[in-house]
Amino acid sequence: MFCRQCEQTADHYACTTQGICGKTSETAACQDALIESIKSVSAWCVQARKEGSVSEQDLEAANIWTLQATFSTLTNVNFSDDRIADYIHQGQAIRAELQKKVLAAPTEFIGQLNLAGKSTAELEDFGHTVSIPKRAAAMGNEDAFSLNEIATYGLKGLCAYAAHCQALGKMDPEVNAAVHEIFTKLASAEPDVDGLLATVLRVGQVNGTVLAMLDSAHADLLGVPEPTPCRMTAVEGKAILVSGHDMVDLYELLKQTEGTGVNVYTHGEMLPAHGYPKLKAFDHLKGNYGTAWQNQKFEFASFPGPIIVTTNCIVEPRRMYKDRLYSMNEVGVDGVQHIPNRDFTGVIEQAQQMKGFVRTIDPPTFHTVGFNHRVVLPLAEQIIDAAKSGTLSRIFLIGGCDGSQWDRSYFTDLAEETPDDSLILTLGCAKNRIIHQEKLMDAKLANGLPRVIDMGQCNDSYSAVVVATELAKALDCSVNDLPLSLCLSHLEQKAAAVLLTLLSMGVKNIRLGPSLPAYVTPNVLSILQSEYNLMGTGDAKKDLAAMMEGN
Repeated sequence: MFCRQCEQTADHYACTTQGICGKTSETAACQDALIESIKSVSAWCVQARKEGSVSEQDLEAANIWTLQATFSTLTNVNFSDDRIADYIHQGQAIRAELQKKVLAAPTEFIGQLNLAGKSTAELEDFGHTVSIPKRAAAMGNEDAFSLNEIATYGLKGLCAYAAHCQALGKMDPEVNAAVHEIFTKLASAEPDVDGLLATVLRVGQVNGTVLAMLDSAHADLLGVPEPTPCRMTAVEGKAILVSGHDMVDLYELLKQTEGTGVNVYTHGEMLPAHGYPKLKAFDHLKGNYGTAWQNQKFEFASFPGPIIVTTNCIVEPRRMYKDRLYSMNEVGVDGVQHIPNRDFTGVIEQAQQMKGFVRTIDPPTFHTVGFNHRVVLPLAEQIIDAAKSGTLSRIFLIGGCDGSQWDRSYFTDLAEETPDDSLILTLGCAKNRIIHQEKLMDAKLANGLPRVIDMGQCNDSYSAVVVATELAKALDCSVNDLPLSLCLSHLEQKAAAVLLTLLSMGVKNIRLGPSLPAYVTPNVLSILQSEYNLMGTGDAKKDLAAMMEGN
């Protein structure tokens, strides 16, 4: 295998025997085969749109499959070879239907890919022929292939966000067309550095559209998030834990558990659920349990009830809780029960049979969530006045996609070192590095605003973008001229998509860490540094001193 799509890749080079995430070489090969299948279906969709021979409605199955199949290849989502093979077979059936309707076959060679009827083992064999080293060799230009990888991983994150939109009933024909066009572009072995750089930025632009759509879709279904204290300690009673990112799944679970005597808790990136009016209206949504995804092996083991993982991130489960772990949607782990069609009957029955929490923890602790951009922007005048008067020294955005390496303590150290008169915006699972720190937990600015404002999960990244752009408008300056420093924890492909969105907006001076992606070549990094002053993280104290100077 040769996998380097996440920041934690082995030796900061590539996972070549088994993934740090637990992915086997066989699974990696299946996922490589699936990506080629997605490119093939995309080529047929592009041709269908070009001809006008197939309506957008007729392309619905291809659109949904593309998003879900791509989502399944993200880090910590699907570890089941057979589930991945099923996606490939579904794609082949979709392509076969398109072939009946499209007048001329796509000119791109990838359009001729035929994996119909192949066994899982045969798909693994094919996957080895389209691995990263093989595709890099075919392109023959390491900088062009680096840009191809950057666009690919950003596109994976984009598709994951778009899949969340689709689960909420929102699809955009222009986004669907762009996704297929970009996949088709990435199928080419042409070493087109300038064209691929443009593709990288286009991924960011389209992802910005998707993030805005996701923000709107959540608000339409569940109400506008509002600041809400979320209980972080247990309540006596039967319990189910929900991890991942999908709010629709949680909403359906809450409806099905109403009146059953079973309480529901969130974990990880589901913490922001407590700010949505329609979700917090359920009395049996009791609070949040645990911290970030990388701690689930310990936190899931001690939870006294069944656990549902709705989307990324899941890690190889321990035996002691595997029989009460459930997956949904694109998630797949062999030996873990998969929930179809949001039918939680079996989960509820298991929760009722288990002991649950035997006592209520008192005194309780709370963390306030729900600082959506619709809540933060009305506070903009206070923030601007504080900045102009000098009572607010700087705004920091410290968050992103977290991991388990020891050097990710950088983000905790940085947050704790920030001056008492500074404001910290945080989001994504990396916020857990900050929100549990005693020094910051109840800290407030002189004007009464909390020092740490939790803007939600990585799916809520649009809120941070809106706040930054609106503050810049109010101060009649560019985002890059704001007293704002961005320091982002970067692990997987959703984070890659958000980064590309920021770059497509022209945002500069981003610190990315704890290390820069292994798939970025020195020459490509030089371009990003020259154009955007993108930099890696270093020593927290030294970096903070530079940030306070606006660097």
